[in-house]
Order: sequence, then C-alpha cells, then structure tokens
Amino acid sequence: MQAQDYLFVRAFVPFIASILLKAWKESDDSSDIDLILGGMAALNDEIAWFKKEALKWGVALNSVVPHKANVDYCRFLESLMSPDVEYTLAITAFWAIETVYQESFAHCLEDGSKTPEELKETCQRWGNEGFGQYCRSLQNITNRRLEKASDDMFSKAEVVLIRVLEHEVEFWNMSRGTI
Repeated sequence: MQAQDYLFVRAFVPFIASILLKAWKESDDSSDIDLILGGMAALNDEIAWFKKEALKWGVALNSVVPHKANVDYCRFLESLMSPDVEYTLAITAFWAIETVYQESFAHCLEDGSKTPEELKETCQRWGNEGFGQYCRSLQNITNRRLEKASDDMFSKAEVVLIRVLEHEVEFWNMSRGTI
C-alpha cells in the first residue's frame, strides 16, 4: 500500500473537479462531462480502498508526511486548476496521468512480469482493461481538442505532457521502497 499515492489521490480530486468545470465551460462535446464525472466518482472508491489497505498494513494515513516529489506534483496540479488554464491543457495532463498509471500496472500483469503475488490485486485494480478503456476515452478527448488547437496551444500541451512525465518519473522513483 502506497501512502504517498493516497495523499496524491486526495489532491487529485480537486484537480479533476477543476477539469469538470473547464469541460462544462469549454467542451464542444457534452459526453466529456459524463466521462470526467465518472472518473471523479471512481476516486471515492479508490480513496476507500487506500484506507482499507492502510488498516491492513497498519499505516496511519493521517500521520503520513508527503515527500518532496509528491508535494511538487500536487503543486503542478494546482497550477493547472487556475481558471486561466485552458481545458485542452488540463485534459492533456489528466489523460497522461491516468494513462501512465494504467499502463504501468498493466505491465505488471503481463506474462513473465514476475510480479509478487501480494501485489497482483493492486496491479489488477489499475491495470485492468476497463481502466484502459477509460484512459483511451480520455485520449480521444485530448486528441479531439489537440486537432482543433492552435500551434501555440499544441506547444503548450507538449510542455504539459513533458511536465507530467517528469513528475511521474520523480513520483515512481520516490515510491520505490516507501509505504
């Protein structure tokens, strides 16, 4: 059980709420709102799962101190919540974050992955095909937005994508060996 992930998900909720608001104001497809709202609702279950796992492993979540990589990543998310940040940029970040998570855990489920038995439930939780389909739906929104984007917006989206990947690398490196 990764307590840092729990802290991140708690900060992820307002980020997704901000994307929901941006979609409501800026999206050209009302189904975007349904998809984003579904993802946000799933986070309630995810937080409950983290709490259950914390009890199982004896981790007091209320006393967990966020690591620097987590704090930095959450600050980045906060910067994307600004009303000045366009929906295209926020949805690009959202898609990238979810996809990195899903593909990482899906990799742990592949034949020959040598994933320890006690981690397979966790890997199945985020590496499953249903979550993969959700990520592909986010990618479709992102692609639709980027196809209509100006060159300047496209360049900004590339920067956001690179920043997400940098934060993901730092977060995963931080997570190795911590609870």
